[in-house]
Amino acid sequence: MVGAIFEGKPNKNLILVSGRSYPQLADNVASQLGIEVLKTTAYDFANGEMYVRYTESVRGADVFVLQSHAGDVNKAIMEQLIMIDALKRASARSISAVCPLLGYSRQDKKHLGREPISCRLVFDLLRSAGADRVMSVDLHAAQTQGFFDGPVDHLIAMPVLVDYIRDRFQGEFSNVAVVSPDAGRIRVAEQWAQRLGGGPLAFVHKTRDITTPNHAVANRVVGDVEGKDCVLVDDLIDTGGTIAGACEVLKKAGAKSVTIVATHGVLSDPAVERLKNCGAREVVLTDTVPIDESKRWDGLTVLSIAPLLASAIKAVFEDGSVAELFDNYPVHHGQGFLFA
Repeated sequence: MVGAIFEGKPNKNLILVSGRSYPQLADNVASQLGIEVLKTTAYDFANGEMYVRYTESVRGADVFVLQSHAGDVNKAIMEQLIMIDALKRASARSISAVCPLLGYSRQDKKHLGREPISCRLVFDLLRSAGADRVMSVDLHAAQTQGFFDGPVDHLIAMPVLVDYIRDRFQGEFSNVAVVSPDAGRIRVAEQWAQRLGGGPLAFVHKTRDITTPNHAVANRVVGDVEGKDCVLVDDLIDTGGTIAGACEVLKKAGAKSVTIVATHGVLSDPAVERLKNCGAREVVLTDTVPIDESKRWDGLTVLSIAPLLASAIKAVFEDGSVAELFDNYPVHHGQGFLFA
């Protein structure tokens, strides 16, 4: 019988627990590890307060608390903090907060006076609750790892996404251009281009009103995209305004096709309608956050992030190298990409 505990070195056990924001992802990760998610009693009181209790002993175990900060972001964060506190008081050996999407990661610096740096606050809360390390996928800015006083495993979804694009273009990249939706992600676009054979790069110049949320205007393309199959890469799609605008600008600049690729598909309204109508050939996301069936359409592809998370969790548990994981990640990552 498959147990909830992954037996490792002597006196060392791995336990995976999950909050309620995205239990399906935790089940998929547990399946990759060959274990089950430890059962947890969790419910809300009438006034909105939350209660959490673990149904088995976690004493001396290395516990990974998986909670994607999606849906009701503030509730997801608070529930994870409570879960971590319960583990600390139950004498867990180590506690790792696994946040596939870290809430408030976009608020990583001050644009105006009297603003908070909310990303730093979230890291501080995780540490204060009792987390020894944090694991996340594609933080908005890599340097925010420095906000946490402890190890941060910053995973990148690029191996999963690049492998899919390689298969989609059948290894023929002579006409592929990698495009960043803004100047701030050019470095990521460079890494994509290197993995796709060193093709041309471009970026979309945009202006943003920092006093208005989810509002940016794509102005023009910097770089040659005429007649190119463009791969437009970003970390997160929320309302879809930035990425849809960038796609439309690329089409006007003469791009042959545009494939949108992003890690986190938050897809707040009206993202789905924007993406459907922006002219993209395909939108490719990972399932770091739940994407409801009502938000899926024929032009959307959602790839599983569970194999990547499971491999990273296992590497941390076995004191292995997480960095080497991205260089040696298995071909196709168990996705089984097949195209007609």
